Amino acid sequence: MALAQDSAAAGTRLERTVLATNLVEPIALDVAADGRVVFAERRGAMKAWQPDSGLTTTLGTLEVFTGPEDGLLGLALHPGFVTNGWVFLYHATPGVLENRVSRFTVVGGALDKASQRVLLRVPTLIPKPNHSGGGLGFDGAGHLYVSTGDYTYADKSDGYAPLDRRRGHELNDSERTAANTADFRGKILRIHPEADGTYTIPAGNLFPPGTPKTLPEIYVMGCRNPFRLGVDPKTGWLYWGDIGPDALGPDPGRGPAGFDEFNVAKVAGNFGWPHFAADNRPYNAFDFETRTGGSPFDPAHPVNDSPNNGGLRELPPAQPAFLWYPPGPSTRWPDVGSGPRSAMAGPVYHFDPGLKSERKLPVEYDGAVFLFEWERGWIKAAWLTDDGRVRALKPFMADTRFKRPICLQLGADGALYLLEWGSNWWNNRDGALVRLGAVP
Repeated sequence: MALAQDSAAAGTRLERTVLATNLVEPIALDVAADGRVVFAERRGAMKAWQPDSGLTTTLGTLEVFTGPEDGLLGLALHPGFVTNGWVFLYHATPGVLENRVSRFTVVGGALDKASQRVLLRVPTLIPKPNHSGGGLGFDGAGHLYVSTGDYTYADKSDGYAPLDRRRGHELNDSERTAANTADFRGKILRIHPEADGTYTIPAGNLFPPGTPKTLPEIYVMGCRNPFRLGVDPKTGWLYWGDIGPDALGPDPGRGPAGFDEFNVAKVAGNFGWPHFAADNRPYNAFDFETRTGGSPFDPAHPVNDSPNNGGLRELPPAQPAFLWYPPGPSTRWPDVGSGPRSAMAGPVYHFDPGLKSERKLPVEYDGAVFLFEWERGWIKAAWLTDDGRVRALKPFMADTRFKRPICLQLGADGALYLLEWGSNWWNNRDGALVRLGAVP
């Protein structure tokens, strides 16, 4: 059922078509080459929408821990899914303080739980896990990207960077995770899954294998909560949204206001958290015992002197975001609005004139990366310059407010497929799977 329409620049009509309704906290999806949309609900169910019948079936239900921000958080289909049935999940496990990246196999329309192969184990928090990340995605070379949050409590940092180095306050120090080169958390990892359920390390990650006090799986470090990501299959550029802290304004003794970020990595790098935000605006080395601010960090030469750091002291130079915005109105990008924020990034669209699909997006969106906002309910198309700066930013279906968009992917038909979480933060019953494409 088509519920909303809008116009692209050249007059192509776009519509929002509801494919499945009454979903309970839908959170991640991927689209198979044969048009099946496989998606997950946070509480453990994995389902599939069938393009031939329009019906949604349950493939299986994974037992998961669903404490504050954990659960079944991420899903990615292997590039060969149609033939091998492999699906990769990022999920919490009851009774174990870790989130796992596991490979399962779908056989005959059902999730084979016995097929599980655990690739990565990411330590989580007690008693209230937060900033869990959970984005998964493959690039054109078959490398799997995994986003992980910093697993750090932010409630005692007044909306600024959690840099509490005091003994007994380790869980309030993001230098122990996001700025720690020997920790999986606050990162985007890149691995190459192998057929036997193991993985290898692709060339070009941030630290070559064998580098002391580092993990070779790290592609990007310095993230707070990179919840959703997308990889351009043509360029290999990695895009993600990073959900930032809540300070309403800058403080000369603490650092900048809270900003959400959209980032792009053309190569591996350090994207700054918790030492920097936005366009590398530095935080101060704040003393939580005396409540006094120290010197600001240097983005060209960031140093992690926290006693909770098990990795390198001298870190790679910090990279700036390509788009950032505060809780209030943005003077640079006023169209992003104001209020609560949750930045997320999706796919890059490449128009294919030879694709025989009435639903494909028009050529006006060629080369655009789709950015979306969980709290503010919008989707925007952004075009970047060769050096990674915003060249243009335009609303997508501007007359439509989406119900907390939480995962956005392109289908083989050139249309977008979107999961809408629903009206509330938790316990929704109005989540939906929708298709966004041209009117046939």
